[in-house]
Amino acid sequence: MAKTAKKNAGKTAARKTAGTTSRKTARKTTARKGAAKKSAARKGAARKTAARPAAKKTAGKAAGGRKTARTPNAAFMRPVTPSPALAEVVGAAPVPRTEVTRKLWAYIKKNGLQDQKNRRMIKSDAKLKPIFGGRPAVNMFEMTKLVGKHLA
Repeated sequence: MAKTAKKNAGKTAARKTAGTTSRKTARKTTARKGAAKKSAARKGAARKTAARPAAKKTAGKAAGGRKTARTPNAAFMRPVTPSPALAEVVGAAPVPRTEVTRKLWAYIKKNGLQDQKNRRMIKSDAKLKPIFGGRPAVNMFEMTKLVGKHLA
């Protein structure tokens, strides 16, 4: 009986080691595959940056290392006429949309109309209430939508 027990013990030990080696090799191959994917991704990123022409990287710089002025979009620079309600804040003269926004923010900051806790909210005063549709406060993203209705 002792011999059979030793044989069976040897067989189970052989099975256990065989199973662990196959698991180890499986782990190694998956680790290799993962590393290969990562290196391929790195190579792809390197190719993308290398594929860009050198002219595009330095296109925004002039000969002296200074940036050249950007050409503004014609749609933004077209003068628009503010409504009478908006003209009280930004002026009655036709100005580009970018200037309207700039003047409106200058007015908001000058009069302290931005909420101190939630900086996205703009409080309305007597001049801004008709622009904001009578609402006491609006979100800054809604503000641009509401101001767009007052431009022609």
